[in-house]
Amino acid sequence: MIRNAEVADVPVIHAMIRELAEYEKVPHEARATEEQLRQALFGESPAVFAHIAETEEGEAVGFSVWFLSFSTWRGVHGIYLEDLYVRPGVRGGGHGRALLAELARTCVERGYERLEWSVLDWNLSAIEFYRSVGAVSMDEWTVNRLTDDALRKLAGAE
Repeated sequence: MIRNAEVADVPVIHAMIRELAEYEKVPHEARATEEQLRQALFGESPAVFAHIAETEEGEAVGFSVWFLSFSTWRGVHGIYLEDLYVRPGVRGGGHGRALLAELARTCVERGYERLEWSVLDWNLSAIEFYRSVGAVSMDEWTVNRLTDDALRKLAGAE
């Protein structure tokens, strides 16, 4: 059901990223191109990785994109899950859980001590799903982000 992504999967990963952006009500923010994804996932030194969830017939119905993080407190790497998406028509079929389980296995096998991700506050079905697998919300932590003009301004590029 879960396998490592291959170069041939880039178009379907790109399409599902667009679907995820629509679901999250921010389609204009999904600006990545297929070529950018191809380079990030399969270029000379990939620092981003992906898994594909498939049906028994081999149809790609979900994906995860992740990268390594590092805990200065624990002294080891972890995985930061950037995106996990399962197409609506197959949700509840175990694909999301299988994607998370694959990442958990990767952590355990490699000696990583954290698997972390963010979830939108309004996405109650996702929050409930994550709790059902034992995830704990980091309620005292707030995600911060710099992008676009604010990023360039802080960098002194404007």
